[in-house]
Amino acid sequence: MEKGYIHVYTGNGKGKTTASFGLALRALCSGKSVYIGQFVKSMKYNETKITEKFNNIQIEQLGIGCFINKPPTKEDAIIAKKGLEKCEKIMSSGEYDMVILDELTIAIYYSLINIEEVIEALSKRNSKCEVIITGRYAPQELIDYADLVTEMKEIKHYYKQGVLSRNGIDK
Repeated sequence: MEKGYIHVYTGNGKGKTTASFGLALRALCSGKSVYIGQFVKSMKYNETKITEKFNNIQIEQLGIGCFINKPPTKEDAIIAKKGLEKCEKIMSSGEYDMVILDELTIAIYYSLINIEEVIEALSKRNSKCEVIITGRYAPQELIDYADLVTEMKEIKHYYKQGVLSRNGIDK
């Protein structure tokens, strides 16, 4: 029986979700099953099309849209809490080899869920379940709890030159 570990991809640089989907692809190609819960997000990005190529992956969006330009609502918090409860059951079930909690740290940062709830959910996971958590602003408690932490640091980004998200590259 192989032990599962907890990874955190955080920081202000590009590539956190992309890195997690790279791990998902690697797991899928080795015959493992993957569940991806995308907190905060409600838009179908190109990477969600991976479900058309593999049948041992499930992706669910556990948000009602981005609130970068507006404050989160009570409904955002309700949906995030329900999403975490669902992910807790999935992580503990043993049904999936890998569980990705995409943008979970954003839900924590905006107080939609609290770090204690997240640590409790992680502590109940099946011992073989590999968990990947993404998003900016990972709290120190999560960093301390995780087995692997990578910080993506922005050095330079073409977005600052007015280049918006490009199809197949940024979205």
